[in-house]
Amino acid sequence: MRVETVSIRDLTPADVRRWNAWTAPGGQLSSPYLLPDFAEAVDRVRRDVRVSVLSDGGEPAGYFAHHTPKGGVVRPVGSPMSDYQGVVAAPGVRIHPRDVLAGAGACALVYDNWLAAGHDLSRERRERDGSVICDVSEGGDAWFAAQSLLHRDHFKKMARRLRKAETEFGPAHFVFGDPTGDHYAALKAWKGQQYRATGKLDVLSVGWADQLLADLRRREGSPFGTLTAALYFGDRLAAVEIGLMAGGVYHSWFPAYDAKFACASPGLLLIHGLIENAQRLGMTRIDLGRGHGQYKKYYGNYEVPLDTGRVLDAGLAAFMIRGWETAEACARILPPNVAEIPARVRRRWAQISAFEPDLPARLGTLARSLRPDPQAA
Repeated sequence: MRVETVSIRDLTPADVRRWNAWTAPGGQLSSPYLLPDFAEAVDRVRRDVRVSVLSDGGEPAGYFAHHTPKGGVVRPVGSPMSDYQGVVAAPGVRIHPRDVLAGAGACALVYDNWLAAGHDLSRERRERDGSVICDVSEGGDAWFAAQSLLHRDHFKKMARRLRKAETEFGPAHFVFGDPTGDHYAALKAWKGQQYRATGKLDVLSVGWADQLLADLRRREGSPFGTLTAALYFGDRLAAVEIGLMAGGVYHSWFPAYDAKFACASPGLLLIHGLIENAQRLGMTRIDLGRGHGQYKKYYGNYEVPLDTGRVLDAGLAAFMIRGWETAEACARILPPNVAEIPARVRRRWAQISAFEPDLPARLGTLARSLRPDPQAA
């Protein structure tokens, strides 16, 4: 397998056509995150997206979009904001993540949502989880009818919560689109409060991430872009969600709600609104993403397995990653509150390293993420 790595801006129109076609085998899009449109959008705000073009026998065989390696580590494009990652390959071609390492100029590939495409990645895998899919190809009414038979108690409970919320707060209605930006501003404020309360990195405070969403939000209504959905009770905004949408696939990306409405489960009611309006909005599939949220068992028709892991070759970065893994393994013999420290430090630093390619920016983001929440005082 031959690998040539180029700037995404140097791809030919024929490359883009092949990439688009291979992302939708049998005409069904795998994920909006795997499209060249997503990689191009990320490059517009970061200017460091490269593509490893793989060929076999002189014929194009696959494309892998990633960021310019830093410190010997290469990460998939948009990581960790890209909820699907991997090599987009020609039909029948199976490409192992290791195949892209040398061509990308790195000794370590770190990924967190890898679509394995038939490969056995058990040696490299640290975790496997499923991205939960709602198949709404028959429309929202048909979906609710089928799921209500399987989970009658849950959907009755949601109907009671909706009635109670409408009595207390006003009639519920959904708004799709955000021409003024007010819905995004509310979501950003709610997510910031949530990140600070949980001690997590405020993703939307990272410059390029915020710029990426701004760019994609300007494309709402186009074949590739975001869709903003909002739930109101009367004239009061209760929940907002931004999802990435293309080819009939809507992928839930950033959901948030006003804590004053928590008793009504506004996030779930917003999912109901998306499903009810699926046909009108051109959706055939709603991807709720990875994670073990209890609610997902009521909404998923099937799951797409995604891997978190790393592929290592000889080099300093690979050596340091193995060192961290050894420290985590050794810490397991310590009391639980101490044993978790190496893993927590690694996860936080890995996330910040993915968002901030340069060391000074990493240190600044780390300092901001550790700063106490003034509202908690």
